[in-house]
Amino acid sequence: MPVQIKRTYEESNKNDGVRVLVDRIWPRGMSKEDAELDHWMKEVGPSDDLRKWFGHDPNKYEDFKKKYKKELESGDQQEELEKLKDITKKHNKNVTLLYAAKDEKNNQAQVLKEILDHQ
Repeated sequence: MPVQIKRTYEESNKNDGVRVLVDRIWPRGMSKEDAELDHWMKEVGPSDDLRKWFGHDPNKYEDFKKKYKKELESGDQQEELEKLKDITKKHNKNVTLLYAAKDEKNNQAQVLKEILDHQ
């Protein structure tokens, strides 16, 4: 079973498994109760500088993906990624990565899914 991804604003369901928010910033207009999270892993999200540079511009996605993967190789982001990998293994990939971005194809959850699916 591959890791799933879903917008935070979509309704949760029993097939979501472990629900993990992978944004540094809490989703606008979402209460903690409505999010129904198991984990909020802020540190695994892209740095503020990278996030602002990217601006969810689909033309920058491939460069964003490379830069983000580079960020995930060190520091707090690497540590948080290792925790996320452990959660994913522990739950046999029955994990849903949650993100707030409107673009469903060009976001950090897609990058993380790719990493987790290939571990």
